[in-house]
Amino acid sequence: MGIFIRKPISQLVSEASETGSQSLRRVLGPGSLIALGVGVIIGAGLFSITGTVASAYTGPAITLAFVVAAIGCCFAGLCYAEFASMIPVAGSAYTYAYATMGELIAWIIGWDLVLEYSVAATTVSISWSRYFVVVLEDFGIHLPPALTACPWDGGIVNLPAAFIVVAMSLFLVRGTKGSSVLNGIIVFLKVAVIALFIGLGWRYIDQANYTPYLPQNTGVLGEFGFSGVMRGAAIVFFAFLGFDAVSTAAQETKNPKRDMPIGILGSLLVCTVLYMLFGHVMTGVAHYTEFACHEGIAPVAIAIRHMGEGGAEAFPWLNRAILLAILFGYCSVIMVTLLAQSRIFLSMSRDGLLPPFFSRIHPRFRTPAHSNVLFMGVVALMAAFVPAEVAGEMTSIGTLLAFTLVCAAVLVVRRTQPDAPRSFRTPWVPLVPVLGILTCLGLMLFLPADTWIRLVVWMLIGLDIYVGYGLKRSHLEPGVAKRRGAWLINALGLGLAVLCVVTGFWHQQTVGWSESKLLLVIATVFAVSHFAYYTWRWFRS
Repeated sequence: MGIFIRKPISQLVSEASETGSQSLRRVLGPGSLIALGVGVIIGAGLFSITGTVASAYTGPAITLAFVVAAIGCCFAGLCYAEFASMIPVAGSAYTYAYATMGELIAWIIGWDLVLEYSVAATTVSISWSRYFVVVLEDFGIHLPPALTACPWDGGIVNLPAAFIVVAMSLFLVRGTKGSSVLNGIIVFLKVAVIALFIGLGWRYIDQANYTPYLPQNTGVLGEFGFSGVMRGAAIVFFAFLGFDAVSTAAQETKNPKRDMPIGILGSLLVCTVLYMLFGHVMTGVAHYTEFACHEGIAPVAIAIRHMGEGGAEAFPWLNRAILLAILFGYCSVIMVTLLAQSRIFLSMSRDGLLPPFFSRIHPRFRTPAHSNVLFMGVVALMAAFVPAEVAGEMTSIGTLLAFTLVCAAVLVVRRTQPDAPRSFRTPWVPLVPVLGILTCLGLMLFLPADTWIRLVVWMLIGLDIYVGYGLKRSHLEPGVAKRRGAWLINALGLGLAVLCVVTGFWHQQTVGWSESKLLLVIATVFAVSHFAYYTWRWFRS
């Protein structure tokens, strides 16, 4: 079968049912799964990004941006639910692709998900750091700015962001059950605080703040108007990746065929409603222009200041409760994204595409401790030195790509394996998967060009690793010197190299040729070196 060899579903199910010291504990039920999804979804997207998106892209129409993002997620969520009931194995979209579209596509999705969860955890940890500084200042404690921001944000190193990543990673190493209990408590607290904010804020909505509901486009693509709503939807999209995180915990679920669809669709429904109500209240109590500049990082605090004549003075306890909810809420987001990331690495390692070191289970805690420790180090370094804006945009494009491929996989599996047992079926196939593909691809096109550069570069690095390691050590075709269809890898490498330089020039044209050309130089170097490498591989074969 070569590079498109598929992993039999029967083999996946057999692996998932294994027991012993090298297996994961099945401790999660439907309630835990919904809490897991809500724990990821309600985080940075709600407490930080809403203010920035409203002030720069959508105005009060941020509720429409959430609707557009939710529609795309709904299409993808229905596809995820079918696969989760059909293939109850850790690894999420990676595993689904391996069973339906073959090894190469599975590798691409898996490598994309590694990026997605890395930058998601990075984004949230940086936001956690910013709120942590605010809370400490409220108690009269002032940390040096040099130690609470990365070099690109005027500091030297973001130590609080790195600290929370390390803390959550060590907690995960200790065990999934304890992590699930902690996440459930945190989810309850932050949902309660959000409900309180919506309930109190509704009384202070000023209808004048909704005029204009959709500000006129400035003449720049993505700045208000229809294109602004689409860009806003694309940016907040990563806030909905929680149901993907749910699917990565399939092997730790008591009854995955029944419970996974409930967890995926339930968490999506709960969070969509909360997001829309939150955005409506936030832009109703304060004009969207109030969330501009650096203050937009804490939109809730700004909204509270506009609640009636007393503002924040009338509800000082609410402001503090919100800040504490954000801090604890971010902890659950970081923890679940790191959990999902390590499970994907575990699955890729068990398939031979990554070294076996990453699939070893801790004999006492029954967790993939090696993978947890690896990402603890990588994500902590990123949190310490990478700007939040860069990480947030990267999460969105990675999420959209993964969802696109999952929707495509449903079309494939309905054709190739129509009779495979599944407890949930995506309705209205092919309409739902096709709409999911079109929605996700459309939103990707509205993201800034620099996010495309970083995605293509990451994909090239992943392809290099697959060529150098996974292609030769895959457990499905071990020891095969020349695998069938390997020439397509060279074609893909050449295509990505061309796309890399194209996105580099696209980005430079967008920002202006008088601006920094660092990304263009990086894109060109990657493009030229990889074009030469894969051309050499092509002629050598």
